[in-house]
Amino acid sequence: MKIAVCIKQVPAGSDAKIDPETKRIIREGSKSIVNPFDLYAIEEALAIREQAGGEVIALSMGPEKAKSALIEALSMGADRAVLLSDRAFGGSDTWATSYVLAKAIETIGGVDLILCGKQAIDGDTAQVGAGIAAKLDIRQAANVWKVERIEKEAVTVKRLNERGYDIVKLKYPALITVVKDINSPRIPKLHDARIARRSEIPIWKPENIGADPDLIGLQNSPTQVVRTAPPPARDTEALKIDAAPDIAAARLVNELLARKLVQGVNE
Repeated sequence: MKIAVCIKQVPAGSDAKIDPETKRIIREGSKSIVNPFDLYAIEEALAIREQAGGEVIALSMGPEKAKSALIEALSMGADRAVLLSDRAFGGSDTWATSYVLAKAIETIGGVDLILCGKQAIDGDTAQVGAGIAAKLDIRQAANVWKVERIEKEAVTVKRLNERGYDIVKLKYPALITVVKDINSPRIPKLHDARIARRSEIPIWKPENIGADPDLIGLQNSPTQVVRTAPPPARDTEALKIDAAPDIAAARLVNELLARKLVQGVNE
């Protein structure tokens, strides 16, 4: 089985800053990490390979420093990795990014299953995984929290919905996006990390994947960020109850009932 995992390098927590002119995230000079949801995708791909055999290929689109994210995937156990990096890719929105990753997967050829994290913590759109599946015209399942069964021709998964979960069987080729409840990502061994750091990671440019230059980059992205703003401040009110714990608890319950923030058992 050939498995592709699409991962992204994102700013680490509070390091994320927005350029006031371009309205894009400033990535230069900030500490970067592998998108946390993508670690679960890598782990699940490795677990599937351990069960069904085959290889795991990690893919990422970004600047050359995104190689460190792919090195982490290799240290966890991915068989090989490819970086999609070129100035022409810069500023691509989720539509253009999905297109580039789909073209890369077509270039690899023969991929049975594609895994992505549920979403990236810098954009939070959860659109790229679905976009890749749409571009490739393959079956997909989002918010997968368990891979139930791996068969020769199909994969059966449990995907979350608002009321619980669905059990879905997808014939290959297929794509799934995973949530953090699916597994616990392994910690790479020191020996594997050292080998990964010495690995050659090819860099693919638009011409390597046959990408149409009119469909990539900031200028060719259908969506544009025109304004950014922090969320409005919340009006908050603090209530301090100075009393013994049992008395304070009773007063707190009465206050919540009076404000209709909770309901009594007889209501």
